[in-house]
Order: sequence, then structure tokens, then C-alpha cells
Amino acid sequence: MSSPAVVWDPSLLKYDLGGQHPFNPVRLDLTVRLATELGVLDGVDLLVPTAAGDEELLRVHVPEYLAAVREAPNVGWDVGHGLGTDDNPVFPGMHDATALVVGSTLLAARKIADGEVRRAVNIAGGLHHAMRDHASGFCIYNDCAIAISWLLDHGFDRIAYVDTDVHHGDGVQAAFYDDPRVLTVSMHQHPFTLWPGTGYSAEVGKGKAAGTAVNVPLPPHTQDPGWLRAFDAVVPAVLREFQPQLLVTQCGVDSHEEDPMADMSLSVDGHRTIYATLRDLAERYANGRWLAVGGGGYQLIRVVPRSWTHLMATVLDRDVPPETPLPPGWVSTVRHAAPAADLPAAMTDGKDTAFKPWGDDADDPVDIAIRDTRRAIFPLHGLDPDDPRD
Repeated sequence: MSSPAVVWDPSLLKYDLGGQHPFNPVRLDLTVRLATELGVLDGVDLLVPTAAGDEELLRVHVPEYLAAVREAPNVGWDVGHGLGTDDNPVFPGMHDATALVVGSTLLAARKIADGEVRRAVNIAGGLHHAMRDHASGFCIYNDCAIAISWLLDHGFDRIAYVDTDVHHGDGVQAAFYDDPRVLTVSMHQHPFTLWPGTGYSAEVGKGKAAGTAVNVPLPPHTQDPGWLRAFDAVVPAVLREFQPQLLVTQCGVDSHEEDPMADMSLSVDGHRTIYATLRDLAERYANGRWLAVGGGGYQLIRVVPRSWTHLMATVLDRDVPPETPLPPGWVSTVRHAAPAADLPAAMTDGKDTAFKPWGDDADDPVDIAIRDTRRAIFPLHGLDPDDPRD
């Protein structure tokens, strides 16, 4: 079995919503440049994707929606299906660009399913808001849900999806809400305070899938220790009970305290810790199989490149020490394009991510979220929600 797979090609930069839209592909370009200059990608053969065909897109989306996406650049604002809005503007070549994103995540999934690798990463993926028949939240086609659907038809019948984006992973949850083969876990800012307004603890799945939708809605301004405390109090236990064959993770970094689109207060150090934790959970509960994709993240220069370089490094077992300085070549590239940019000095924000495990009788807003989720989910898995040993 070869080393972990990294899917990347500059053609993925064509998923470009244009103008001043926050979902700017420059964040991907800067990430790959940073990872390259730090040596994270030394000797790694980057896998070049091809666009997903209709057969794969129709796993999750309806034919009418695919037709609308294809037609949208020619017919203008009245195409419907959530297209042509401020969030989801129409752009030339939209279908092809989005199908390529889906193809990139499918390529990573195929490498794992074929047994060529145990881990794969695709930072261009993570379009977790796209719905069956409409675009949503900057997402046209849902590569995460399509890849999971494909995996279910190619040797897997228990897949865990863990979403660490600041926004609820609503599109993936909706795709598998009544499917007991897929566990969806979302850690996100509380829906009272952030779009899309879903992801309450009481959303647990439907019918035989009750217990397979897990939502941990956290209060605004939660910092690294609180976020990690909540994760530790919920996620390992449900993964242990579910026993997935593969872990799929959406690793959006809009939870950072500098992100302009939300109000969480994580750091690059917190993100790095999250990735290391996911790697460990994949080893413990998913036979080492881990498919990681990107997602949200709108502090394009200071945050996304550093956090997702840590993600790729973690997948590749080439962890970058936090104190590592930003390489001069990368700094020069950014200075040339954005002379006024305020750049960090190193691959760290200097934050302490240590946390106290849940069960010490604290009663702050994070602990309320923990209790609400455990009481909604744990009994459905035969666990005691009030016992910290579970």
C-alpha cells in the first residue's frame, strides 16, 4: 500500500464564484504553495482528477437540477434552484468546474476503496451545503455526499462523516438522514446564531437511522479548549459504538477567530489538534481509513493556507511543528500580490489547546451543549448520557 494520496490540480481553481465573493480559490492556491515550500509535498505524486459524470452526480442530485446548472450561464438570473443568488452566483463553466470538484473527491474515495491507500486528502472538496435540487451556501454539487454514496456501492456499509466546519453540515445530513449505514456528526456554531439555522441537538436521524445524525451546536466565541472538550465528550463514543469502516471528514476552517463569516474563536493550533485527533480516531475506529476534504474558510491569507497545510501534513504523517516559520518564498509571493497583508510569522497562533475532559461538573454554555447532545444521542446507542465513562 502506497503513501497517502493527495488530490490536486490547478484546474480546480476554476470553481470561482467571482468578483468579491468570499469563496475565493486563491486560498487553495496559497495553501498548495505553502505546503510545497515547507516540503510537505516533497516526493508526493499529486493525483489529477477528472470531472464526475452525470451517473455519479445523480446519486445525490435530481436531473432537473443538473440541467439547471448546465443552463444557468446562458439563461441568467431566472434559472431557479438557488442559482443566481448572492451566495451562489452563476459563473461561466459552472457545471464543469463543480463536476471536477466532485471528481476530485471521488478520486480520493476510489483510491481508498481500491486498497491503494488508507488515507487521502482533497482540500478543494467539502461542498457540504448543496442539496438534492438546489445550490446552497456557496455549494453547487455536494461532493461529500456523492463520494459517500459511491463508497456505499463499492465495499462499504458503515461510513462515518465528521464535519468540523463552523456551519452545520446540512446537505450531507439531509442526504443520509434516514440511512442507518451513514453516521453524520457536525460540530458547528449554534443555529440560533448562524446560517443555515439547522443542526440542533434534537436532529438525530429518522426511522431505523435514529441516532446516526449527531449535532453539537456550540455557543459563539467558543475557543479551542471548549471546542475540543465538546468533541471529546461526544465524538469518540459514537464512533466507537458505530464502528465505521471509513472516516470521511469535512475540515472547514471558518471556525477561526479571524474568519469574517462566523463567530467562533478557534486558532490554527486548534485546527492542527483537530486533524491529529481525527487521524487518531481513524486509526482506532475505522481501520485507518480516512478521507479528508476542505470546506469553508474565508480568511484567505492568514488562516486557510496554514490550517490546510497542517491538514495535508497530518494526513501524510509529516506533521509541521507549530513554531515553523513561514518560508520566505511564500511570504514574497503573498507580498507581491497583497503588499498590505498582515502576515503571521509562523505556523502557529501561539494558542494553548489543552482542555479538561467533560465530567467535572462544570456548567458553562459549552457544557450545556454537551449535555443536550449526549442526552439526545447516547441512549440511542445504548450509552449513558450522564456517565463521563461513556
